[in-house]
Amino acid sequence: MKLLTGLVFCSLVLGVHSWFSFIGEAFGGARDMWRAYSDMREANYINADKYFHARGNYDAAQRGPGGAWAAKVISDAREDIQKLLGHGAEDSLADQAANEWGRSGKDPNHFRPDGLPEKY
Repeated sequence: MKLLTGLVFCSLVLGVHSWFSFIGEAFGGARDMWRAYSDMREANYINADKYFHARGNYDAAQRGPGGAWAAKVISDAREDIQKLLGHGAEDSLADQAANEWGRSGKDPNHFRPDGLPEKY
């Protein structure tokens, strides 16, 4: 009986730990997305938005499942808002492709435009 109680207790502790880890990853991923958005606004560089989409999603997903989840939720919400505001569907699809590229762990520099300062 003590062994069963110990196993149940350990699984509960590990379960709670994994939830805390997921939540921490999600918050970190949201910060990564905000940093990419802020950098995009600061750079104000023509044709760089896909790079920043991919980079934000990449950075967030590197944190783990919570970061990838946060990146997907934020990216989807942003594109849904863009659709409601009547912005182009083609651009939204291209943004989502860049988002998925980054979340899947592929190099965001694939979308990096020539001449974008190294700072970014």
